[in-house]
Amino acid sequence: MSQSIAASWSTLDARFPETPVEVDKLSNHDLILRCQTGVRPERTAFAELMRRYQSQVDRVLYHLAPDWSDRADLAQEVWIRVFRNVARLQDPSKFRGWLSRIATNLFYDELRKRKRVVSPLSLDAPRTLDDGEMDWEIAGDTPGPEEELTTREFYEQLRLAIADLPEVFRTTIVLREIEGLAYEEIAEITGVSLGTVKSRIARARTRLQSQLQTYVES
Repeated sequence: MSQSIAASWSTLDARFPETPVEVDKLSNHDLILRCQTGVRPERTAFAELMRRYQSQVDRVLYHLAPDWSDRADLAQEVWIRVFRNVARLQDPSKFRGWLSRIATNLFYDELRKRKRVVSPLSLDAPRTLDDGEMDWEIAGDTPGPEEELTTREFYEQLRLAIADLPEVFRTTIVLREIEGLAYEEIAEITGVSLGTVKSRIARARTRLQSQLQTYVES
């Protein structure tokens, strides 16, 4: 948990009673249910929820806005929105996708406010999908200097290629490749049909593979 989030905890609520329940032993599902009980989320339960999911928020914002220096402030705002709205989440099992939606929507809200175009994505690791539709692995068990140079060139070309994608493609790629969300979850987050999600991801992959053909193992 970032210092800024910890320091601002009192701005959320400082009146929660302490509880003897060891929240770190609760399942994610039960933890979210505990956060939905009462007028406001229980303090200890919400703190544990933040601890478990902070890395997800940081990851989404990093890949959407790698050049923004105020990502920590955005992450804090994400949790404030979660705090205010977690009671409205009807299915706790969908919390992860719901959290990604909040972070993604906040990014686009800020993007509109700033009225400027940014490169919203930077991948710093290749991804291999379970469905086998895309493989960004580079051959070689122990890369030497030449292979390391090729790897750095690959990452830079990958970053540029994804930044060049239309906005709707970039969003679906982040949610699928970075967050590993299911197609159905992405459809719910982006508000489009399942077929549209699959089409956008397929077109984005085809475009990326074409631009990175030199680097991708055949």
